[in-house]
Amino acid sequence: MKATYPVLSCAEAMEWESGLLGGEEEREWRAMSRAGRAIGAAILEDWREAGGPHSGGRVLVLAGKGHNAGDALIAAGEMQRRYPGLSVEVVWVMGERALRPLVRRAWRELQETGGDRVRVLAARIPAVGDVDGWLEERLGERVWDIGLDGILGMQFRPPLRPPLEGLLRWLNRRPGIGLRAAIDLPSGLGDVAAGEPFRADFTYMPGIAKRPGFAPGAGRWTGRLRYLDIGFFSGSEPNAGRRGVGPAILRRLTALRDPLKHKKGYGHVFLAGGSRTMPGAILMSVMAAVRSGAGLVTAGVPESLVPGFAARVPEAMWFPWPESEQGGGLGREGVEPFLARCGAATALVVGPGMGAGDEARTVAAELAGRVACPLLLDADALRPAVVAAAVGRPGGNVLVVTPHAGEFARIAGTDPGEGVEAALMAYCRERGAVAVLKGPPFTRVTDGSALLYVTTGGPVLARGGSGDVLSGLLGGLLAQEDGDRLETVARGVCWHGAAADCLARSEGVTPVSASRLAAYLGAALDG
Repeated sequence: MKATYPVLSCAEAMEWESGLLGGEEEREWRAMSRAGRAIGAAILEDWREAGGPHSGGRVLVLAGKGHNAGDALIAAGEMQRRYPGLSVEVVWVMGERALRPLVRRAWRELQETGGDRVRVLAARIPAVGDVDGWLEERLGERVWDIGLDGILGMQFRPPLRPPLEGLLRWLNRRPGIGLRAAIDLPSGLGDVAAGEPFRADFTYMPGIAKRPGFAPGAGRWTGRLRYLDIGFFSGSEPNAGRRGVGPAILRRLTALRDPLKHKKGYGHVFLAGGSRTMPGAILMSVMAAVRSGAGLVTAGVPESLVPGFAARVPEAMWFPWPESEQGGGLGREGVEPFLARCGAATALVVGPGMGAGDEARTVAAELAGRVACPLLLDADALRPAVVAAAVGRPGGNVLVVTPHAGEFARIAGTDPGEGVEAALMAYCRERGAVAVLKGPPFTRVTDGSALLYVTTGGPVLARGGSGDVLSGLLGGLLAQEDGDRLETVARGVCWHGAAADCLARSEGVTPVSASRLAAYLGAALDG
């Protein structure tokens, strides 16, 4: 497995796949089998967020005539193999007679292994007449734990025609499907989209990641993206300016550490933030920094918060910062004493919970403009004046900014809309910065020349405090960094998202808090 993988257009993906498999049936069957099994296993993992998997579940397979249908049928078989009580119900959208040979082979295999737990609900969707009424009569009262879109995938060419157009529209309004999964791309989405595609909760991309799934606005249809490595790039690979980040990027975090290093050899991350009105943000950042592997952690926080914070996180060193009158934040008189300590810093995080007052902005700009170590600006430090001070600092080291969409519009001075990727890359080139543009449904990481997509994480991160955990984690990794800084930042974003996935699968997606993320950083590395 590679740390990153290319993201290709559908046309490029089909060309690469054709050259790799050469049209040889047995090669294509092996690839289809690997893809289907990987999809089935991945769906079962993601189903854990919704209370699954369990043997009494029901799976709906929407099968077209091409290889996407074969992938879907094999995926359903893999889920049945692992949970024998699962039932599979198939709808042949274009009719069983239209199936390609490998799809027929996958169907026979599913029937042989699934027996009476496999049944056909519809032999073909009618092309004329009252399609909605027909669907309601045949399928309207049924419910499924999983609905698997194996109709079109990346081979879609517009326009959407009846009956498919009506089927997708009807499915998108159906409440009786739990986890909605698409293969390659939701049907109706491709290099050129048309009409209303299938609305998925997860899109599984085996072998090759398809660029339309990463386009601005596509998340409405794709949901969360899952790239599944099935060995398509074990040798050479095509050049691609945009790449996805795979789980292999985390391997460095599980490697044995140098037994001759002491704590100072693993970096010293400093953090500055917090206020009486928002004390929790900096605390969560510090908790994550302590779990990042950094040897030492020092946090400058309002002095009244130090006793309570030190009791919560005794591993960190706490600098009692004189408080401002406005909101009990970091007062200007604390800047010089804190900077005097920062000579030992190998990374500095500024911003979590600082507040948006004038004095807080002044303090952030003073710190940003005068430290020479790698600097991360987050939350309330994401202001144009603070970024400008960081860019202009003498002997300045790497600068990392971690905005969400609204914060990026604020520091960039405009909302780039659909052109967000080009704007983000230009912003980083002009300032020599690395940016983390947080999702949903994925996070973009760029240094202005390369653009990386990180797809771990999900809606469990859509709550206050998750960004504070990320900034502390990234700060700790930057403090230890001795290689490629873009990769270091991408590794931290991937780790943070993987911890969120573990949290959601273990504790659910609703009754959890962002402060629990740090507790799952270890579990995120187990896989």
